[in-house]
Amino acid sequence: MRYKDYYQLLGVSKQATQDEIKRAYKKLARKYHPDVSKEANAETKFKEMAEAYEVLKDPEKRAAYDQLGHNWRSGQDFNPPPDWDAGFEFSGGGFTPGDASTFSDFFESLFGRAVQQDFSHRHTPSYNRDHHAKILIDLEDAFSGASRTITLHTPQMNEQGRVSTAERNLKVKIPKGIYPGQQIRLAGMAGHQGGDLYLQVEFNPHPLYRVQGRDIYLDLPLAPWEAALGAKLEIPTPGGKIDLKIPENSASGRKLRLKGRGLPAKAPGDFYVILQLALPPANSDKARDFYRKMAQELPFNPRTRFGG
Repeated sequence: MRYKDYYQLLGVSKQATQDEIKRAYKKLARKYHPDVSKEANAETKFKEMAEAYEVLKDPEKRAAYDQLGHNWRSGQDFNPPPDWDAGFEFSGGGFTPGDASTFSDFFESLFGRAVQQDFSHRHTPSYNRDHHAKILIDLEDAFSGASRTITLHTPQMNEQGRVSTAERNLKVKIPKGIYPGQQIRLAGMAGHQGGDLYLQVEFNPHPLYRVQGRDIYLDLPLAPWEAALGAKLEIPTPGGKIDLKIPENSASGRKLRLKGRGLPAKAPGDFYVILQLALPPANSDKARDFYRKMAQELPFNPRTRFGG
């Protein structure tokens, strides 16, 4: 996927006012409209300009697009940074889901989620007043519950028609057991408009755990003798350290389930330990001799299923 410089496509600066963007689009639309233009690739250029205008005419989409930073170049290989839109507050207004089908993969990768959220709230009475934002929290906060101060970036337009973002800090109670994809509703907190603020919760990457729904996963490295002979190991969980029995002859990839030790709920998730065999390095003469002795004395072929 290639990065699209929407400002370059419309021939305006990144400091352009909304009126300047509108005038630039109208001028180029007349030049490249496929019904009247004799320019080469007029239809392609017209679609690109329409996409650029769809983003830059809307202060919210423009502010979100600007969050990507100004170091990207048109045509450069691009994938959205993970959770690039976290902390960005947007309202329920916007474009209809059908609009996105005519736009590029680049557009869809950035604003596809906004399309779905927009559509899901389109017919609610507070549609034009409610705001939405994605926030990132730590697994431990969801496991135990917590109160945290979050910073949201809200688009605003000054009297000259230039778009920028303002920050506001909110103290938020993280409910115990909330899991990725769920929302926290803050009644009446959608700025000065009086609507509700919906915070979609996602988790920060964790150095030990992965989360799927309410289930928590831990990759547990094992020495070969621990996997072969069995062992009793102390392992971490979000609720504290526990002793875990490793069965004899455990293969790498084996999954051990600890029922009810996932995220708390009326029906709590489970905690899964995925066994991962870790080999000692053959980085000394003694270690290499030991591996040679194993190869000679253990009748073991890990490829027997290949046949022959």
